[in-house]
Amino acid sequence: MDELSLYYLPTCPYSLKVLRFMETNGIVIDLKSTTEPVNKERLLAVGKKNQVPCLFIGEQALYESDDIIDYLKQRFLG
Repeated sequence: MDELSLYYLPTCPYSLKVLRFMETNGIVIDLKSTTEPVNKERLLAVGKKNQVPCLFIGEQALYESDDIIDYLKQRFLG
């Protein structure tokens, strides 16, 4: 299975929506706050845009909170 990392901004309502969903459903993945410059740099280098939330599935970027939640539901809640 591909490694998952969620890039988020603590003040972004869409990031918070995904984080709340994960917490409610006991989903634990690698979290990367874009307030840290190294995380923001990787988000831009790999994803090619400064949009959060962004779920990296391996090296593939998935944007939009609803799409991320749908992916997490499918992967973790079956």
